[in-house]
Amino acid sequence: MDKRLHFLSNIRYFEAAARWESYSRAAQELCVTQAAVSQKLRQLEEALGCKLFIRQGRDMVLTGEGQRLYTKVSSAFETLIEGLNATQPEPIEGVLSVATSPSFAARWLMPRLWKFSLEYPETLIRISSAMAPKVALTSEIDVAIGEVNFHEEGIVREMLFNEAVFPVCSPSLARDMKLTHPEQLLKCWLIKGIRSHHFSWESWFAKANVDISQRACEWMEVDTLDMGINAVIAGHGVCPGTDSLAGDFIERGLLVKPFDIELDNGIEYVASYHSNSIRKARISVFVQWLKREALQHANLFENR
Repeated sequence: MDKRLHFLSNIRYFEAAARWESYSRAAQELCVTQAAVSQKLRQLEEALGCKLFIRQGRDMVLTGEGQRLYTKVSSAFETLIEGLNATQPEPIEGVLSVATSPSFAARWLMPRLWKFSLEYPETLIRISSAMAPKVALTSEIDVAIGEVNFHEEGIVREMLFNEAVFPVCSPSLARDMKLTHPEQLLKCWLIKGIRSHHFSWESWFAKANVDISQRACEWMEVDTLDMGINAVIAGHGVCPGTDSLAGDFIERGLLVKPFDIELDNGIEYVASYHSNSIRKARISVFVQWLKREALQHANLFENR
């Protein structure tokens, strides 16, 4: 070990004096006498073989060597504080980072989030979304909602709900096409998500007993399914939908479900988080709220 590390207590005195540019104010902060600060800094200067401070009026100003040392010391102290914070659980008050898909964030989470904010105003939810097919749980993300993209130990997974996927279109398209048989959808633009791996029109037509192997279909690809649903509301084509993405539009008459044929192995929404997170208190209240909202969501559509 470097012998200079024996002067760690002196470095603590140095950091305070450099920050305040005053021995007396450093002494007040450290609850010692000004003479004690002067002695500690004199010992440090002797050990390093250089002057760290010079007096200018009433202030103690860093020398060039002192400034270089202070830059490194202050950075090291910040790192130490971060390490100490990482070992202590944080309270409910504070920021919670949540990652999910753009469609789920826009169509399900954000319209409900005000209720969580009313119940827990001291917890600020920071939402981030990405176009990736699966949601990643990183060191910067506290909770991930969606199809998980990790298989590591120490991850807790809380099931929210699983949704079937089905086609939706505008009432005007259904009326103009006089839709009575799934095969008629082959005459429409079929919208699909570029990154959507939980629904394929081929699988849906197979379940509907429609052979499309020799058919030429018109496709339109979109980044997210909510983009496709917005296009469909305007009367353009047919898009995959779920209760969370399209249910309220169907209820308001903006969309219709032309056929009662669903792909049951649809979208699974899971809330995942690190079991040893220092934000467990925040995560717990948020995930419990998510589960209550998910249960209400499931009951709402089951009772229709």
